[in-house]
Amino acid sequence: MGIRKFDTKVQHLKYKVLREVARQAWNDTLLENIVEIPKIIVPGKTPTMRCCIYKERAILNERIKIAMGGDKNNPNVIEVIDIACDECPAAGYVVTESCRGCLAHRCEDVCKRGAITFDHNHVAHIDKSKCVECGQCAKVCPFAAIVNRKRPCQNACKVKAISINEDNAAAIDNSKCIQCGACVYQCPFGAITDKSYILDVIDIIKKSEGNKKYKVYAMVAPSISSQFTYAKLGQVITGLKDLGFHTVIEAALGADMVAAAESKELAEKGFLTSSCCPAFVQYIKSAFPNMLPLVSHNLSPMATLAKFIKSTDLNAKVIFIGPCTAKKAEAQLESVKPYIDAVMTFEELQALFDSKDIDITELGEDLLDNASYFGRIFARSGGLSDAVAQGLKEQNIDFELKAVACDGIEECRVALLKKNKNVLDANFIEGMACVGGCIGGAGCLTHGEKNKAEVDKYGREALEKTISDAVAVLK
Repeated sequence: MGIRKFDTKVQHLKYKVLREVARQAWNDTLLENIVEIPKIIVPGKTPTMRCCIYKERAILNERIKIAMGGDKNNPNVIEVIDIACDECPAAGYVVTESCRGCLAHRCEDVCKRGAITFDHNHVAHIDKSKCVECGQCAKVCPFAAIVNRKRPCQNACKVKAISINEDNAAAIDNSKCIQCGACVYQCPFGAITDKSYILDVIDIIKKSEGNKKYKVYAMVAPSISSQFTYAKLGQVITGLKDLGFHTVIEAALGADMVAAAESKELAEKGFLTSSCCPAFVQYIKSAFPNMLPLVSHNLSPMATLAKFIKSTDLNAKVIFIGPCTAKKAEAQLESVKPYIDAVMTFEELQALFDSKDIDITELGEDLLDNASYFGRIFARSGGLSDAVAQGLKEQNIDFELKAVACDGIEECRVALLKKNKNVLDANFIEGMACVGGCIGGAGCLTHGEKNKAEVDKYGREALEKTISDAVAVLK
């Protein structure tokens, strides 16, 4: 790989598919060369990942389809590649070798379904056709010999949207899925992945060439400060312009706009949940629909800034680049669709650079400075709450903020349950579906605690020190 650009080899494989699809798209040769892409990625006749080269290339063909936009009949931006999802052991409760064949048989006594039987050595066995996964047998086993072996995707999905179908493959319940992409990052076989709209991005850029009225804006999420660690941020900005983007602007400026407006809304209503994380908002819609009136009426920073751009430049095209798979779903909402033309992840941006052989480490540095410290720290958990507090202060609003910053969807669930029962000691819920905040998004090149420090450092480097100073340039 040379320079290490990704956390995992699964990400690297996904990137190689995206890179080759993009390379052919730039050259207008995608349709005629599509069958050659698997051979480019896995040359020769020796499989590198699967049992045989035929299965390996069949899976690659499915990856190519998703890189080209995926199943148009499936509204979910997260898809399962069934043929790639067959290597995980059967999920559920199993008896391990720790079973000592004891005489107590407590597991049998507690099972109301008669799913536990014993062989001639008194070792327990679970009949999967009768087991309902209640877990009572595991609780009473004195040797902890019965364990629940969930698949990585099921462990990753905290909203319980993933089950195992009759073909032993993962299946996503779209009514529960919040499209956060946690399963995408955790699947060790890359069998669950997010649809790519990289072809839309390329088409938009190519159509802008030579069209002086038609400008393409790259709106980058503040979490970009913790990505592309092998290069400097200024070089990434130059690379975006070399790709064909006319202007690069910080989504953090939209965060400043939202912080100013949301602090006012909070003071007026007395209680609010944030609306910045689309996965969190979707979770409220699916699991706590009665709480929808409490969600901030502000659009997300992405949509807020894009709306402003298009109000000042009627011919603008806006492409959001960030760490979030749920942003791809947000961009399809009727309330957002007029403002965002495409969304891509940092993974896809890396593929785009390399598809045009742009080595960003060899480029000069351009400047990116549109936002304040407070807009930039939206990228990590707690940043939004800090920004709302600052918004109240700067606008001289007499309101005592009592925020709860929910780091991950499980903490969001706890806060929402408490609010539902009127026992939450807070008046503002900052909901972030990914642990760590946006810096933990599935579309990141790298994930880790060090990313938080990078975001804070990036925030301190902002020329605009207050939210008011940042949004003043828009007036």
